[in-house]
Amino acid sequence: MTETQARDEICRVGKSLFERGYVHASAGNISVRLDDGFLITPTDACLGFLDPARLAKLDRQGQQVSGDKASKTMALHNRIYATTTKFDADTRCVIHTHSTHCVALTLRSEASATQSSFPVTQELLAAITPYFVMKVGHVPVIDYHLPGALAAAEAVAQTIQRYGEQGTPIRAVMLARLGPNVWHASPAAAMATLEELEETARLVCLSPSTLSSLSDAHIQELRATFGARW
Repeated sequence: MTETQARDEICRVGKSLFERGYVHASAGNISVRLDDGFLITPTDACLGFLDPARLAKLDRQGQQVSGDKASKTMALHNRIYATTTKFDADTRCVIHTHSTHCVALTLRSEASATQSSFPVTQELLAAITPYFVMKVGHVPVIDYHLPGALAAAEAVAQTIQRYGEQGTPIRAVMLARLGPNVWHASPAAAMATLEELEETARLVCLSPSTLSSLSDAHIQELRATFGARW
């Protein structure tokens, strides 16, 4: 993908996410890893009205070289790229949103009687549908941090490293009370991962009772047939 194509794809995906309610106002950001650096949506930009020419471009060291001021979450995106490419070398895009149903799951009081958010070791969703297992996989929840905090970036990197080393590389993490970060080989693929994640969270939020997970045998079948990383 050329830089021009990457700029157009960021804007196309941002517009699509905004128009379908996956992002709102100036929430969320999208970045793409280029051969000579990175592109990322500007700080406080609305993803529904992006201008390809005004996207922030940074060099390989993370220093901005052109465009509007880069989103403050570029530090987090950098850590995601640096860590996840050890396990998925083709990772080229990171998307962060404040998707409603994903965030709602981290606000439920029954998640913890004594803590304000999830511990790092907990996951957002169980293996309740085959497509969630196949297309998303494990989604660990990162304990609450101030938006843009470097500590959050470090916690995400450590989590990616831990899952990768145990043989189940991940494509998403959930920042408690804030929103998911997903990554893949292209903006279109990352958007599809986000869509599956949010729709699975929506199923849980709409369910009137506790949902049962797929059995171990079902999950093994998904691994064997589709290469699911669970």
